[in-house]
Amino acid sequence: MAQISHGTDRSSLPLSIPVLLGALSMLNNAQRKQLEQHWELDCSYGVKGLARFRVNVYKERGCHAATLRALSSKIPSFEQLGLPEVVWEMASKPRGLVLVTGQTGSGKTTTLAAILDAINRHRAEHILTLEDSIEYVFTNRQSLFHQRQKGEDTQSFGNALRAALHEDPDIILVGELRDLETISLAVSAAETGHLVLGTLHTSSAAGTVDRMVDVFPAEQQAQIRAQLSGSLNAVFSQCLPRKQNPGPNEFGRALAQEIMVVTPEIANLIREGKTAQIYSAIQTELKLGMQTMEQSLARHVNSGAISLEEAQTNSSKPDELLRLTGEGSAAQPASARR
Repeated sequence: MAQISHGTDRSSLPLSIPVLLGALSMLNNAQRKQLEQHWELDCSYGVKGLARFRVNVYKERGCHAATLRALSSKIPSFEQLGLPEVVWEMASKPRGLVLVTGQTGSGKTTTLAAILDAINRHRAEHILTLEDSIEYVFTNRQSLFHQRQKGEDTQSFGNALRAALHEDPDIILVGELRDLETISLAVSAAETGHLVLGTLHTSSAAGTVDRMVDVFPAEQQAQIRAQLSGSLNAVFSQCLPRKQNPGPNEFGRALAQEIMVVTPEIANLIREGKTAQIYSAIQTELKLGMQTMEQSLARHVNSGAISLEEAQTNSSKPDELLRLTGEGSAAQPASARR
């Protein structure tokens, strides 16, 4: 079985067995070995002159199956994605850690690609990307890119990050901060004068800090909190709720983001382990471009871009969302109506 998905609506079409066999034949030796050992594989593949695909190979009823997602060759602009000015402000800093987080399919890779593309058009930087699978291929404009893929160009993010410090990059993109070694090295790189961009599978700013700290043993957590308080610039946690009536030339989904810029107050909360207070701190710093996820979702609801029910499915604080949309107790969360 195979299927291909394309577009912001994530619609899928079945593929024939010959196409599936072709998908398997494109794997390199390392990828084949991983598939044999783990029975599952994520990778990307490009067909020159046609398109690039994100590929997931797995097993179903004893046979191999695959899903191929067609990737756009054109990187969307800030305006097309609806990214706020504060994203560019954080990307313009010479050093520190900037994180884009969210669930699978929330557009993290596309947001980071838009950031790097904007830098490429405006600044001369040496940019090194370390990715599990390369989705967007960058053309050198004002900046110089080197793109390394895990499993093909390096054995691990940890190895690549250690080597990166000897390759003199100005900006380092780490595809995913998923383990202690990668997080520790990324934070150290940010502390030593690099702008480090990365992703996590977390849905809030506070949850992102907690996830990074919890990876470490208890005796090391105070140290990593102190390091994050001094090196973390911002967290952009995002989701992609469906639009109600998208125009013919519009994306079918809206971008909703929780935005945390690390101020001295928030740095203290991180250092002291008071992450439960971060949400309230974000609420009071709107002038700095910060916003909670509920404020972002409510803005889309109030403008008519998305429905209240769609917003509720993407909110972890439904009561706050109802308050911001003016619904109050008159509306029930979607989960209560099921």
